[in-house]
Amino acid sequence: MTAAGRRRRETVRLQAATLFEQKIKPSAVARRLRVSSKSAYQWHQLWRDGGAQALVSRGPSGSRCRLSPRCLEKLAAYLEQGPAAHGWVEDQVWTAARVATLIGRKFHVSYSVSGATRLMHRLGFSPQVPARRVAERDEQAVTTWKEATWEEVKEPGRPVGATSVSKTRQVSPAGRPKGVPGADAE
Repeated sequence: MTAAGRRRRETVRLQAATLFEQKIKPSAVARRLRVSSKSAYQWHQLWRDGGAQALVSRGPSGSRCRLSPRCLEKLAAYLEQGPAAHGWVEDQVWTAARVATLIGRKFHVSYSVSGATRLMHRLGFSPQVPARRVAERDEQAVTTWKEATWEEVKEPGRPVGATSVSKTRQVSPAGRPKGVPGADAE
């Protein structure tokens, strides 16, 4: 949820507290504020137990980042240096798996691949998927083969006019038995 969404949700909860103070039932509060009855009843319970203060947001949910702000700055700097500076010389691509490995090496903190992806997005990076190509691949030979040899060896496709909607047989008005609707249609 975005920060604006969290602020709106908190505003609605505080409006609910004001309505509860006016002795308005949770079902009516749900209708007025256009929220689910379940939310209104949960808020009412919180309000009864702790007042309006109990409905104030406690910040975003979820686990906290395991890297300090200083470590996040260092990680961003490491990512800016590129993969080759950290031992991945095959290509200049940061994958989420590589970033998770880098975090483990530099900060001694274990991150999953999906966690590393979220962290990269948070820092303004996006993981890239490297192309799986043989190092000895000759691009000119591949292009020549596609242009010359492929045309000779590929099997011909179906003729343009031979297509049919039916998976079992082609439809032809001439092939229908006499006396059946549509037999004389052309």
